[in-house]
Amino acid sequence: MMLPPVWVRRLVIAPLVVLLAVLMFTTLPVWLLLALAASPLVPGHLRVPRLAFLALVYLVWDAAALVCLAVLWFASGFGWKIRSAAFQRAHYVLTGRFLGVLFWLAEWSLHLTVDIVGTDPDTGMPGRPEIVVSRHAGPGDSFILIHGLVNWFDREPRIVLKAALQWDPAVDILLNRLPNRFISPGHTHTRSLEQEISDLATGLDDNDAFVIFPEGGNFTPRRRIRAIAFLRDRGMDDIAARAEGLRNVLPPKPTGLFTAIDAAPDAGVIFCAHTGLDRMITVGDVWRELPMDKQLVMRFWSVPPEEIPAGEEERVRWLYDWWARIDAWIEENKPRPRPLGTDWTARRRVAP
Repeated sequence: MMLPPVWVRRLVIAPLVVLLAVLMFTTLPVWLLLALAASPLVPGHLRVPRLAFLALVYLVWDAAALVCLAVLWFASGFGWKIRSAAFQRAHYVLTGRFLGVLFWLAEWSLHLTVDIVGTDPDTGMPGRPEIVVSRHAGPGDSFILIHGLVNWFDREPRIVLKAALQWDPAVDILLNRLPNRFISPGHTHTRSLEQEISDLATGLDDNDAFVIFPEGGNFTPRRRIRAIAFLRDRGMDDIAARAEGLRNVLPPKPTGLFTAIDAAPDAGVIFCAHTGLDRMITVGDVWRELPMDKQLVMRFWSVPPEEIPAGEEERVRWLYDWWARIDAWIEENKPRPRPLGTDWTARRRVAP
């Protein structure tokens, strides 16, 4: 679906979200009573009230973020100093606060916890810029990753992400005020995109994290088959053969990552894998899984800049070696339900 023009998103969609949130919030008891009344008609424990509650909370969360963003815009002189260092930092702080609230609500209402295994991504070389390379699977995995980078590791992420996310007005305004790049399907191999990624990755400082998802989308078996066929159609039989050995991830697209590495030669690379939400791709999957009762497990590997190959072919082999390692880790850490009666308080655990 084509994204509306900026003026429509700013002057029409954003105010409508705020007005709708006010309306829904003031009539909240009515909506919850209707959801409770419908609950016995639907299988699953309080599935309808949970979904209604989440929808209402997200709408209010979005509207509150829009109000705060408007305040920052006025405070910056009607946008005059919105790109200054002080206001950029204020926007990162706002990002952390709102993601923290959203994550807490997900933990409380969906019985979702996150564990970090292995080493903390900042253990090896703290105070160094990083390029974070993550798999893409399940709803909200990018939100959780950015939440972790901002609130757990005090990083300021620069993200390459899908243009469709700009349908959410708060995400649209907030991330367009910060150094991020939105890309559209079908425009992932253009020279202009490479230049945009290079510009975005240039000048990373000691608390920055350039975030990229080289698969280009959530993993599904159909996308995996299409991606392998695409490689074979391009005559890349060796790479296609390696991609066929990947069962839980899509073959990575190296151009954006390698462009970022060249633009930030002093940055290390952190590979991120996670498992727990893999089987929830569509809205129907999420509906069937409510309440989720899930444990999301994240694993980080840190690669210092001196260990990153210099040549193109060597880098491709290096990337696919890492993707095979991520694929094997996912296979060994398939999602498992949390036992009933568990304390659902979130925890962040760093284990050896």
